Amino acid sequence: MNAITQAKRIVIKVGTSTLAHKTGMLNIRRIESLVKTLADLQNSGRELVLVSSGAIGVGSGKLGLKERPSDTPTKQACASIGQCELMYVYDKLFSEYNHCVSQILMTRYTTDTPNCAQNVVNTFERLFSLGVIPIVNENDSVSVEEIEFGDNDTLSALVAKLTNAEALVILTDIDGLYDDDPRKNPDAKLIPVVEKIDARIEALAQGKGSTLGTGGMITKVNAAQMATKAGIPVYILNGADPKILYRLFDGETVGTVFTV
Repeated sequence: MNAITQAKRIVIKVGTSTLAHKTGMLNIRRIESLVKTLADLQNSGRELVLVSSGAIGVGSGKLGLKERPSDTPTKQACASIGQCELMYVYDKLFSEYNHCVSQILMTRYTTDTPNCAQNVVNTFERLFSLGVIPIVNENDSVSVEEIEFGDNDTLSALVAKLTNAEALVILTDIDGLYDDDPRKNPDAKLIPVVEKIDARIEALAQGKGSTLGTGGMITKVNAAQMATKAGIPVYILNGADPKILYRLFDGETVGTVFTV
């Protein structure tokens, strides 16, 4: 965990289950705490990128839908509605701490096309130099595949690689990777360190995410594999209390770290 205390450029991914209630509506108390914590970390001299899920979930909630839609047009419509809501809230809350945020919406084409990828890198670098916190999401409203990146866990790993980040932190609704499903087995034990992602680790990560989200632990492990291969350590933490980030950056052992 000591490496994280020295990391300057960090990508932090927050999932729908962290940002929203089960109704799909924003969890205002939690998002306020998240923004306050991130603003403080930025004040300490770090360069942060926030990869934020939640557009489809929030859009679903605003439309009064009971659960995440399954058809692509409704997903895209919800993303279009929810992205406006998310950015409005982020802009309002971060501005209270004198921080400027920007929106970067990406598709698979962005990273697969060299010129586009370089343009994104240039944008990130200029935003960092201006002290801006980029907020990234997949451009769900125009994506032609249902889930182009697989989910925002994969997107966060790609962003970490593009920005040459020194760490990737994934906030989710579970404390980290367990040796069994803690929702079914009360004796399941948290695995604090994963040095190698093998078939056993992948098997432990199987399972579905929340009703409003798309991922689960397996998508986070896949993202960790992608990032660690690029020399970027990955930390999976429970985002129920975003102030856990302070403990992480102070060097405390929390969650699960995937080492390089």
